[in-house]
Amino acid sequence: MTKGFYNLTSGILSQGRRLDVIANNMTNLSTAGYKAETYTDSTFQEVLISRVGNKYRGGAEVIGQESYILAPDQLYVDYTQGILEETGLNLDFAIEGEGFFAIQTDNGVEYTRGGSFSLDNEGYLYLPDHGRVLGPDGQPIWLSTDLIRADEAGRIYTAEGNYYLGQVGVFTFADNGQLVKNESGLFGAGGQAAAPNGAALVRWQWVESSNVDMLQELSQMMTAQRALQSASQLLQLYNGVLTRATTEIGQM
Repeated sequence: MTKGFYNLTSGILSQGRRLDVIANNMTNLSTAGYKAETYTDSTFQEVLISRVGNKYRGGAEVIGQESYILAPDQLYVDYTQGILEETGLNLDFAIEGEGFFAIQTDNGVEYTRGGSFSLDNEGYLYLPDHGRVLGPDGQPIWLSTDLIRADEAGRIYTAEGNYYLGQVGVFTFADNGQLVKNESGLFGAGGQAAAPNGAALVRWQWVESSNVDMLQELSQMMTAQRALQSASQLLQLYNGVLTRATTEIGQM
């Protein structure tokens, strides 16, 4: 009977983690380039259940399998493209199709789909709170002004179009599933080599919206909350039954 405590407690912890992921997705509903996450869990161990006699313990008969506690499995990231939205802002960029922008952060080069950029104090193209945007050559892009225009390859010119300033780099990976989401919210390469994507289509004055589906998140949240509530109520029931059984045994 005490196994029920382990099963229910692990279920409560698992649903709590799932709700944390859902809450994070919903919080980032308006974050440009954000990719939704999905929490999955698995059973810690599956064991065979055998039946033995009350008097003779030999000749056990296998009657089925039983799963023990739930354990965290993986946190999957959905890399499908979000809707592209026109902003009219000169320092906004969006990638249509595969690829990521490269950002030089304090922790090295990290990658993002969010292209809502600005200029830092020295005039470099900059992702706020993270670092400078890199070009295809891996170097920061110095603009000095936001009076610019850009083409579909991400090449940036002065507003008059008579002076080339740089190009926004777009990079791809062999397997997006190996990317690692860092604490910054940006992605690490996960040991892979980033390849410049010269054929990428870059939309100037557009940004990619979050790909979070609010209705789906609300549905998953309600399901997790119901499971959490049920596990909590059953845990209280188990505790009451075990307490009563212990009390009665002590009075014998």
